[in-house]
Amino acid sequence: MGFNIVLIEPEIPMNTGNIGRLSLASGSVLHLVKPFGFDISDARLKRAGLDYWKHLTVKVYEGLEEFFSRNKNENMVFLSSSGEKNYCSIDYEEGMFLVFGKESEGLPQNILAENLGKTYQIPIYSSHVRSLNLANAVSIVVYDGLRNLPT
Repeated sequence: MGFNIVLIEPEIPMNTGNIGRLSLASGSVLHLVKPFGFDISDARLKRAGLDYWKHLTVKVYEGLEEFFSRNKNENMVFLSSSGEKNYCSIDYEEGMFLVFGKESEGLPQNILAENLGKTYQIPIYSSHVRSLNLANAVSIVVYDGLRNLPT
């Protein structure tokens, strides 16, 4: 059970550490695409992941080209505040790739343009908030996905 959680160029070690813990708790694999905004051995990353980090399955890619080349035949959905479809309409499948962008900018525009039909958003009901914290967004989507997987 679980998903493949993909973080494209994550910038904040505490978010990545929390998402690592979430990955382990949900039976998911964490994919990290460089460049990172921190060193992978950063103490803040490990602290957020607590002592769980050593049990986590993490795959690291040197960049977007390597990630997409190695996973070209995988079922992927993309999460972005600019997505037109609600994440609740994702047709979740075990092992699918849930792709998230970096904290400051989200997913690159070319990825969004190439995947319009597979891009989803979490609704935000206040004009004062432009996006959710990355770790919170991943949590929302992963656990909704687990709830919707066929048993």
